[in-house]
Amino acid sequence: MGQASPRFALDHMATPGLDVRALFAFARDQGLTDVQIRSQLCGNDIALGMPAADVRSAAAEAGVGIISVNALQRFNEWTPARKAEASKLADYAAACGAKMLMLVPVNDGSWPANGERRGDLRVALKALKPILQSRGLIGLIEPLGFQTCSLRSKHEAAKAIAAIDGQSVFRLVHDTFHHTLAGETFFSCDLTGLVHISRVNDPIHWIYPDRVLAGSDNGSQIRALLDGGYGGPFSLASFVDATDPLEDLAGSLAASIDLVRHGLLTRVAA
Repeated sequence: MGQASPRFALDHMATPGLDVRALFAFARDQGLTDVQIRSQLCGNDIALGMPAADVRSAAAEAGVGIISVNALQRFNEWTPARKAEASKLADYAAACGAKMLMLVPVNDGSWPANGERRGDLRVALKALKPILQSRGLIGLIEPLGFQTCSLRSKHEAAKAIAAIDGQSVFRLVHDTFHHTLAGETFFSCDLTGLVHISRVNDPIHWIYPDRVLAGSDNGSQIRALLDGGYGGPFSLASFVDATDPLEDLAGSLAASIDLVRHGLLTRVAA
């Protein structure tokens, strides 16, 4: 049984000018109890260099939960160096109290032909499985939708998860921007672990600066996820340029949440 309306969360990407403590306080002040922190933001190290124990304490003090640490990059290009990186990030995620570790695929057009590419994905997931299991973490796979990406679709990711019997360890990120960009119709509410709400303003030029705070164009996807039984958080993961911050982030965030809720109510009434 899914939730009747979205449970909103906040991605650190939407507040890049805030350090981790300020992020937690900001989320709390906006009535949000779940956040995502990023392993790299504006060139900084994990959580802006804070030890995991301090991040855990800061979250507890603010009364917020950490959904995930974002991210192990190029996860489907498995090498000894990637294994070491995965172990380090997983250690940090577990120690800071995060529930999940984000997994981002290669996105530079350098991936091999389809057969080898899909095989590489299965190899990586199989190797990640014990790393995550031993630390009590879920791996969140985020297909990016771009033509340059080695893993564009959630459907392909779901098939790879099934192929390595990884349903207990891996979940999908449903990003409204990437879902639209990939032209995807696949929804797997049972396998979805997190939803990113990102506005798609320009149907032709798919560039990150067009990902702003949530707009009405997310409504059909959110409604489908809720109706399908998804019961997890909907994270506001919009791009905000740290060099050109919004003048009223709190107001923009509240307006975005209201817009999504109003859109859902309008769809129900119709």
